[in-house]
Amino acid sequence: MSILGKIFTWWDGATVGTLLNSWRTGEQVGEDGLGNRYFRARKGNRRWVLYNGSNDASRVPPEWHGWLHGTFDELPTDALPAPRAWEQPATANLTGSIAAYRPAGALERGGRRAAATGDYEAWRPGAD
Repeated sequence: MSILGKIFTWWDGATVGTLLNSWRTGEQVGEDGLGNRYFRARKGNRRWVLYNGSNDASRVPPEWHGWLHGTFDELPTDALPAPRAWEQPATANLTGSIAAYRPAGALERGGRRAAATGDYEAWRPGAD
């Protein structure tokens, strides 16, 4: 991204002001598997993330989400147990993208759905 893009845009990564403020008033405390960097204010309780790529909150793993919101004070790298074999890595929210789930009957899939099976009866007032 060009320097003008970094100065004026916030939706595709951190702006120059955010980067400078992060290094001036905060200390980096960790990084997740997606490359997002996490900071804590040197004075006070403020915590924030600098995304590696677009600013999308669904790209913050659950353990770091808990730390960002003050659910626990220990860093996830220090306090959490090792991941279990059945756990899967966090994935981004795909809503609005080409890879989003679209069920049968969705307009993007032609707008046709299976006919009703006849097992539904509409409710009528007074009918018991």
